[in-house]
Amino acid sequence: QVQLVESGGGLVQAGGSLRLSCAASKNIFSINRMGWYRQAPGKQREMVAAISITLGGRADYADSVKGRFIISRDNAKNTVYLQMNSLKPEDTAVYYCNAIDPRGEYWGQGTQVTVAS
Repeated sequence: QVQLVESGGGLVQAGGSLRLSCAASKNIFSINRMGWYRQAPGKQREMVAAISITLGGRADYADSVKGRFIISRDNAKNTVYLQMNSLKPEDTAVYYCNAIDPRGEYWGQGTQVTVAS
């Protein structure tokens, strides 16, 4: 079982930046992959960015955030971050942390990000 605790959401003006954090309850090296998903009202949940913990830290991004968002990890803190720059109103959503380990898939409680135009 992996528990995920997100923080860092909030309200920001378009063009601004936010950094989301996701702290895992177990050693990050026992997790295969961690990532961030988002869900806007009336839309399906979508992958934003993900990082492989076991495959050399390879990162994947949704096309809509490439060049603006950066996913990174701090192994000592068992934490994954999402640095979001040049935010747009269409980035407004609830952002969820996700983790996959050999036993299953886990989700955080979500954190609201609102980008005002």
